[in-house]
Amino acid sequence: MELLDEQRILNGLPAVVRGQLHALSVLREVDSTNRFLLEAEGPGGAGIQACVAETQTAGRGRRGRSWVSPFGANLYLSVSRSFSMQSESLQGLSLTVGVAVARAMRSIDVQGIALKWPNDIQLGGKKLGGILLEMSGGSGGPWRVVTGIGVNIHMPEDGGANIDQPWTDLASHGAHPGRNRLASRLLTEVIIAGGEFIETGFEAFRREWELLDALHDREVMLQGDASSRRGIARGVDATGALLLEVDGQRERIVSGDISVREAR
Repeated sequence: MELLDEQRILNGLPAVVRGQLHALSVLREVDSTNRFLLEAEGPGGAGIQACVAETQTAGRGRRGRSWVSPFGANLYLSVSRSFSMQSESLQGLSLTVGVAVARAMRSIDVQGIALKWPNDIQLGGKKLGGILLEMSGGSGGPWRVVTGIGVNIHMPEDGGANIDQPWTDLASHGAHPGRNRLASRLLTEVIIAGGEFIETGFEAFRREWELLDALHDREVMLQGDASSRRGIARGVDATGALLLEVDGQRERIVSGDISVREAR
């Protein structure tokens, strides 16, 4: 087991990225790395902050799901950053982070990463990780966005027993990057991509995301709180909304509380 080490993570960052990172918290245990940064106070509130933990006691996924977080097995990382733009313009940020994760994986020689709209990271057709964005602020001021990323590295079989869909980890694909190295690579790509997003929005990442699209031209099932529907996934638009074809007509679907699965 390789425990997380602040200095090793920082040493793995390029100078330009390390200079932007105001604070890195390395925790043995936390309820949620996202919540830790959402509740963080102090003069660094407006700067880029990051948090990694050995385990989460209340890790969170989308739609209120729990995120399985066994001690020292995987990577649980969150990054906090301010964005001075309208909330509608932030819609494509989770997809941008997905592209950043794929770039980080390629940098450690992990090939075959796919992205399932809006926030799943896949490898070999199974879930390798996920992304959760949470925001605070607004009302005329900047949005503070906390981006949580969970990646399965060496998930114990019993640890994954409660995951509600087929899952995988890096070790199952012969990849053993080291948790500190992976943390450095993810931080690097997420911080760089965040800066690019501020300048260009999602449009600059759209083509790269579509090349990674796990559901392109496939029939999918959209499940909401009270209804479900089928359609053909036709990529995304310039804002990151899913383009769903139903009876020959394309509709824009924004993420919200919607789950998307390939139809069976």
